[in-house]
Amino acid sequence: MERQLIIKNQLGLHARAAAKMVQLSNSYASDFSIQFNGQDVDGKSILSILTLACPLGSKILLRADGPDADKLLDAAERLIDDKFGEE
Repeated sequence: MERQLIIKNQLGLHARAAAKMVQLSNSYASDFSIQFNGQDVDGKSILSILTLACPLGSKILLRADGPDADKLLDAAERLIDDKFGEE
């Protein structure tokens, strides 16, 4: 399963936001990845996510594969829509 989303928080996908994404994704059994500008990284690794350097307005593709993939993508979408709780 995959879902395309736009980063909406002012600071983009920085360390604190990436940490929240990793904490969320690690609570699910499904594999999770994030793609930006052709680079695909492990969505359960903060260092991998930080290499993407996604600023405000970035279009990212989230992919999940596993028994709870739909729930993981729903939760990740809510986190992004909520601007990672920053604003």
